[in-house]
Amino acid sequence: MRIEIDRPWDMHLHLRDGAMLNLAAPHSARHFAGAVVMPNLVPPVADADALRAYRSRVLRAAGTDAETFTPLMTLFLKNQTRAELEAARETPGFFAVKLYPAGATTNSDGGVRDFGDAEPTLRAMEKLGIPLLVHGESGGFVLDREAEFLPVYRDLARRFPKLKICMEHISTAAALPLLDEFENLFATATLHHLLFTLDDLAGGLLAPHLFCKPIVKRPEDRAALRAAVFSGHPKIMFGSDSAPHPVEKKECAGAAGGVYDAPVLLPALAALFAENGALDKLEGFLGGNARRIYGLPAPRGKIALEDAPQDVPAFFEGENGLRVAPLFAGTRLPWRVADGNFS
Repeated sequence: MRIEIDRPWDMHLHLRDGAMLNLAAPHSARHFAGAVVMPNLVPPVADADALRAYRSRVLRAAGTDAETFTPLMTLFLKNQTRAELEAARETPGFFAVKLYPAGATTNSDGGVRDFGDAEPTLRAMEKLGIPLLVHGESGGFVLDREAEFLPVYRDLARRFPKLKICMEHISTAAALPLLDEFENLFATATLHHLLFTLDDLAGGLLAPHLFCKPIVKRPEDRAALRAAVFSGHPKIMFGSDSAPHPVEKKECAGAAGGVYDAPVLLPALAALFAENGALDKLEGFLGGNARRIYGLPAPRGKIALEDAPQDVPAFFEGENGLRVAPLFAGTRLPWRVADGNFS
């Protein structure tokens, strides 16, 4: 079987910086029309100058594929003034502001500790029409589970009804009803939350390359998420949350959180949707919904996928001995991108 889809959009992508950026960017730029690039670097991307500089580095790392890949850049929410937001909005490639609860994930220590302090920035964003992306877990003011973050989403959606709010990486059955409850609330979903549960992560020996935040959930949560995505829910977009770490930072005590699946996303998603009789919903999930919700441009060209096997490398190697293990490292996938090669 062979299918063709519009070049997809990844609405939640970590590319890091330096040698890791140079390794990771081509894996997304080769086949995707664009991606929403996360700002949690050290220091974070928090103003127009930093955003402009990081976008230039992303495009340079993407190489020749930069001609067909659009990085949608985000600011790390740090109580920016209206003037600072206006400057960012005038910067090429700017897309949204990302809210991280302080300490919730990689490089988020400078995130929000008190929503009261963030209110002026959120009010300004609402007036300027700037979307808000929310990392839906916390290491501080709420417990580290998505279900207990839901009151925060409800409060934000009610207090800022004209603010377009995205629940980044929705992962629980309890969160799905909010999409029907609030017109201004949307969500992204990852491959790994559609595929795996806690048993895959820690049911036997710990699988550190499946450790991420938010953590993979119970079978009933996965089932509910699958039902929504495979039925073509119009408010759920694909966001990989692909987050590379060096092998030595994953295969150690205190493993870093993040699943690196950028190189295998399209064949793995095609296989999953085919297995569940939902290939007709794949294109909407991979870009159609995002284009409608955010008014993104139509992509240039299409990507062909076919049900032919492909072996996944054990790791990808970058500069200075950098090694990153992808999802499904050393295994065989039943589908592949039709050009037959990993980037």
